Amino acid sequence: MMEEHSVENMTLSQTIPPLSQDSFQQLWESVCTPSISTIPTESVNYASTDMVSLLDELTNRFDEDQLFELPGDMSSKDGVTPPAPTVPVTVDYPGEFGFELRFQKSGTAKSVTSTYSELLNKLYCQLAKTSLIEVLVGKQPPQGAILRATAVYKKNEHVADVVRRCPHHQNEDVTEYRSHLIRVEGSQRALYFEDPHTKRQSVTVPYEPPQLGSEMTTILLSFMCNSSCMGGMNRRPILTILTLETPEGLVLGRRCFEVRVCACPGRDRKTEEENSTKMQNGTKQTKKRKSAPAPDNTTAKKSKSTSSAEEEDKDKEVFVLHVRGRERYEWLKKVNEGLELHDKENKNKSSASTKQDVPLPSSGKRLLQRGEKSDSD
Repeated sequence: MMEEHSVENMTLSQTIPPLSQDSFQQLWESVCTPSISTIPTESVNYASTDMVSLLDELTNRFDEDQLFELPGDMSSKDGVTPPAPTVPVTVDYPGEFGFELRFQKSGTAKSVTSTYSELLNKLYCQLAKTSLIEVLVGKQPPQGAILRATAVYKKNEHVADVVRRCPHHQNEDVTEYRSHLIRVEGSQRALYFEDPHTKRQSVTVPYEPPQLGSEMTTILLSFMCNSSCMGGMNRRPILTILTLETPEGLVLGRRCFEVRVCACPGRDRKTEEENSTKMQNGTKQTKKRKSAPAPDNTTAKKSKSTSSAEEEDKDKEVFVLHVRGRERYEWLKKVNEGLELHDKENKNKSSASTKQDVPLPSSGKRLLQRGEKSDSD
């Protein structure tokens, strides 16, 4: 009996694993799962609801128009600006904040790197040289206001083109914004933008309030291409639009001025100002010339007589000619003597013609010469 009991114990120990290695069925039974009757029935019973009404509710909540629209706050966050207009406005607009610009007064000397003409509303500057522009406002703009500078062509036939740098200057630059013509100097917060629709380029800088004791804010602009560069501006005049905007891109004020980038700003400014004044005065002079009296005939006769006298004086002038070689000298001497003889013959002929012009006496009578006596004597 003892042997049978030990055998049974041995078989049970071989068939039943220890507790740490239970079978899958035992593990499954040990998991506590609630019965189906205990599941709450507060959720929607799709088997009993009307499927048509459910579909109607879903279609009412779905709006196709709002599928691809961004929320209203997305257009003004993370530096995203609204799209720029196709044709920028170049009319000055001070706005409610009295937005104005001032330029430093400088002469027309050749050493000047930047000068502004109030007569022409035009800035003359050298390539990559800093131009100081002073910004004035009547009252403090809203928090986060920015200043934006954009370049456009002045003439109507070029206004649709985008102002860019020439390929030569672009290849020399290594910055990311090397195609931008206008740069903001002295500020690490300057941002360069290119509109995805119009491809127009602009640069922005945060507006800073005037410092203590001053009424204006100064920004530094530089232009990175000459007006005469081929492949760039190519002698086409440009305008710079400087706007005061909110962080969302709303324009609060606008000022425009023409820019010419050249090697000698002082000389070009002086020349163009003189030409503009001459054109204004020239229109008045043409009107006066139309009403001027006709010239006098006596003055014309005097001028003719003076001209003939001058020609005679010129004939009497004596010139000295230096000749190398005896043979050449003798030949030229003979030519000169022949010409003088020819002049004498012409004078004799002219004097003889004047004598023939004297009226002859009547028939049967002879004109007495000096020293002769008449037959009656």
